[in-house]
Amino acid sequence: MENGAAGFESILAELHGHLGKAQRIGITGPPGAGKSTLVERLTQEYRQAGLTVGVLAVDPSSPFTGGALLGDRIRMERQSLDSGVFIRSMASRGSLGGMATTTGEVADVMDAFGFDRILIETVGVGQSELDVIRVADTTVVVLVPESGDGIQVMKAGLMEIADVFVVNKADRPGADRLRQELEVALGVRTGSAYRHIPSHHGVDLAGARGQTPRSREAPVAAAWEPPVAATVASQGKGVDELVVLLDRHFAMQAEGGELERRRARRLEQRTREVVERALRRWMWSAEGPKAALDAALADVAAGTVSPYGAAARIVRTLTRSEDR
Repeated sequence: MENGAAGFESILAELHGHLGKAQRIGITGPPGAGKSTLVERLTQEYRQAGLTVGVLAVDPSSPFTGGALLGDRIRMERQSLDSGVFIRSMASRGSLGGMATTTGEVADVMDAFGFDRILIETVGVGQSELDVIRVADTTVVVLVPESGDGIQVMKAGLMEIADVFVVNKADRPGADRLRQELEVALGVRTGSAYRHIPSHHGVDLAGARGQTPRSREAPVAAAWEPPVAATVASQGKGVDELVVLLDRHFAMQAEGGELERRRARRLEQRTREVVERALRRWMWSAEGPKAALDAALADVAAGTVSPYGAAARIVRTLTRSEDR
């Protein structure tokens, strides 16, 4: 799957009907947050519960060779000998979002194989690693006290993708403060930060505005508010509580229909990616419009046409050929 060997898409097509049984958990966060250690501890917890685990550890790829150090597999060496665990380290392949399309396809193979849990660890490149939400049912953002305050995290965009926050290395100074700042920032974003504070001078203005007070309205379905957990992954502390939160989020999604909607969006995005990949492959292959491309590139090199004009000309040529 990773190398795009002949027929790999046919295999994926055959596996499609066997997907949807695994719980996919994305682990993301800045470098040095302890993601690999947390993944290892989560794997241990799931194995103790009798569940099988597939681990996808994505490492940054070299822009020169395309290779990667694949050091996450070394960090998880203790789990690699467990027959109920399969660890696959793979390169990000230059994807700015930290996730190549192939990552989701390999996760599909693990899902079809029958793993109960699939843990997907991103490269840890900071603000650009938000693609994990496209391959996971639950996204965990791991932070450490050195990550900065809650406002910095919110600016980084991580506030928008997290289903669960984890303050790892919680035995370090500043961990409690970071956790409190995250909870306040989350409350402000969801509008619940000051829900327990009475109105000005204790007056309920709902009646004056002709609105029904919230206490008299029909109950609404509870929305998931990302919790903030504290762990010391190197010692295994707090990991069992994190597992409970992950299972709770998955169950709530399944009951409310959000899991089905999230997976439908994932399949839609996958379809777009596969179409774009096929078009790129065809465009630059001998079977594609090579003559038109070569002529356009020659004009661009000669300075008679801009890259934008050349691209527009090629697209017009392709669309006219399709019309015929």
